[in-house]
Amino acid sequence: MVPHFPKLNTTAETRCHVGFLTLKDFTMIAFSSAVEVLRMANYLIGQPCYSWSVLTIDGQPVPSSNGFAPLQTTTYAESPRFDMVFVCGGTDVIKFVDDKVIALLRRMARDGVTLGGLCTGTYALVKSGLLDGYRCTIHWENMASLREMHQRVEFLDELFVIDRDRITCTGGIAPIDMMLALVRKRFGRALVAEISDQFILDRVRDSSDRQHIPLAARLGHNHRALVEIAALMEANFEEPLSAVELAKLAGLSLRQVQRMFQESLDTTPSKYYLGLRLRRARELLLQSQMSITQIAVSCGFQSTCHFSKSYRALYGRTPRSERQRGAFVAEPVG
Repeated sequence: MVPHFPKLNTTAETRCHVGFLTLKDFTMIAFSSAVEVLRMANYLIGQPCYSWSVLTIDGQPVPSSNGFAPLQTTTYAESPRFDMVFVCGGTDVIKFVDDKVIALLRRMARDGVTLGGLCTGTYALVKSGLLDGYRCTIHWENMASLREMHQRVEFLDELFVIDRDRITCTGGIAPIDMMLALVRKRFGRALVAEISDQFILDRVRDSSDRQHIPLAARLGHNHRALVEIAALMEANFEEPLSAVELAKLAGLSLRQVQRMFQESLDTTPSKYYLGLRLRRARELLLQSQMSITQIAVSCGFQSTCHFSKSYRALYGRTPRSERQRGAFVAEPVG
């Protein structure tokens, strides 16, 4: 049964028109995840509150990562005015961000269009200079190199980032969470809850959720010992190993381990270990029915008081308040 939402006076002028600028070999899962949220919002509201168009530079379809190409594509000039446009990229996005793409994105920015990137589509905005002075995110495989090359852009590890008129997210199904955040801003929590029920989502992630970046990818292949120590940490949450024990298992001295963490991660082994345990605790709070006490024990905390204090220091709220927030999306930051 489709829930009833209050009748809205939707016209072509009030409808939110979203564009998806597809670059060759764009990631289909990211594109379809974003579109499906808009489709479901229209379905549940019973009116076309959102419309969307698939764009290419010349109006001709381009193939996606799985070989399929959208049947109906158009150009920016031939379309009604857009409220926002998302660039959809794929694995080899660098090959397809040429002068024509950059010129088009800069034109959109001059027209006052809110711009975004799905998966590696963020690269096109970075290359166009349209993220200078902004916070953004991109798939973790591209993060390190872009951080090094574009220091006027603040890259974050979050699943998605909404910063004023720029909206970026990582790949996979992260666009679902990002689009739900935008829907909530416009229509409220009730509609987001209904959409998540239709999609059988256990939890809607918010902008404070971080993408998991494998340590090996973050550090490269020259830090094998550090990656091995991190793996030992992840395998021993309930009974955390001491720094001395970790060093011994890795065949290193304590001083060597401490120096590796400081030089490569700008932290200490104990702080890094604590962060891993707290991230695991957050997953359990939001995705399991375990009690807070059980979660504290399973993540190696000697008491719920210690757990609560450590959790609040990292996330800014207690484990209890985190759980109460449940499946609701946090308000986007602008």
